[in-house]
Amino acid sequence: MKPEIKQRIEQLNNGKIPKGYKKTDFGVFPSDWVTDKKLIDIGTFGKGKGIPGNKMQSGGVPCVGYGDIYMKYNHFHFEEAQSFVDEETAKDSQLIKKGTLLFTGTGETAEEIGKCVCYNGDSTIYAGGDIITFVPQGVNPLFLAYQQYQNFSLKKKASFGQGHSVVHIQKESLEKLNVAYPESKNEQSRIVEILMEWDKAIEIYDKQIDALTRYKAVCLRKMFPAKGQNVPKWRFQGFTGAWEQRKLGDILQTLPFKAYLKSPEQDGRYEIIQQGSDPIIGYANGEPCRDYKNTVIFGDHTLSLYKPKKPFFVATDGVRIVKGSEKMDGNYLLPLLERNKPQSEGYKRYYSILADIDVFFTENHEEQSKIGEYFSELDNLITLHQRKKETIINQRKILQQYLLNGIVRV
Repeated sequence: MKPEIKQRIEQLNNGKIPKGYKKTDFGVFPSDWVTDKKLIDIGTFGKGKGIPGNKMQSGGVPCVGYGDIYMKYNHFHFEEAQSFVDEETAKDSQLIKKGTLLFTGTGETAEEIGKCVCYNGDSTIYAGGDIITFVPQGVNPLFLAYQQYQNFSLKKKASFGQGHSVVHIQKESLEKLNVAYPESKNEQSRIVEILMEWDKAIEIYDKQIDALTRYKAVCLRKMFPAKGQNVPKWRFQGFTGAWEQRKLGDILQTLPFKAYLKSPEQDGRYEIIQQGSDPIIGYANGEPCRDYKNTVIFGDHTLSLYKPKKPFFVATDGVRIVKGSEKMDGNYLLPLLERNKPQSEGYKRYYSILADIDVFFTENHEEQSKIGEYFSELDNLITLHQRKKETIINQRKILQQYLLNGIVRV
């Protein structure tokens, strides 16, 4: 980072206004930036037309709905629609073109409303209901999409949101949002180019993670016997013979958990594991469960699976500390359970269902070790890519703030 940028940041952190900058009601910006405009002053608002959910189809006329913006578009811009309607329905919907900003107008929480993305594709598509559209004039639409997403805080969304079970935001509220931008079109474009390059890097990791996840799913199908078969299609060289068939309950044992129940503590040393997609709730001190090498944590309500790599505690009685019989390799037990766990049926206890499932497994400890090691390396590779992606996202977030506030000039 250049010394002058560090100096600006230090001055701002100390409540001082750097030379060449001005303070406004909504932030500090370069003196030569436009800061006296609101969205309504630089463009035209519109509203998408309602498209019933049963009108959505796999092919036809491209359109974008509220759910597409909130769930499918991870970045601040998109180029292709992921939903479609028939031609008759499209006639009643609003046509949008490249450079249109789309805001989510409805959500279950304040966080979901007001998400802003820019349609950056070349073909025309249609906007569904619960979408507020905005066509800017004289300002780079992608610049505005990045800025509005950054500056439209959750606190502000909550103040604008209306409703209880479903939260709405009106276009009249969005019209009042402040904007700040450099008059130079070149500077606007350069900021967008930089941020889009970072988006591309994140997208690359998204694709790599997706490819690895799909490959792992294939391995789970091929490296464990299919229904009606007693040997897998893919097998390490040197191993032959049929696998054993048992109910999972006959080859599993659960360890007592009460002695290992803990809440997070300051300066805790050992992981506290909970069920769900975010397994580490915190850390605690004391005498943990040290039988971690061959155990797997099973979420009785969520069907989550986690392989401890060091001594641990557990957060609730909703987790089962599961271990295979006859010293089954823990790294092998994890994919064995992933391959055979039941389908989710909502909030209920699943261990009894899991225990009643018939599975084929190899009793050969060397084969278990090879399979377990393979899946462990695959999981580590996925985790590595996820961590790299998170690092880039955090770095981009900081850079985005400095670029869109003019702390970093380009």
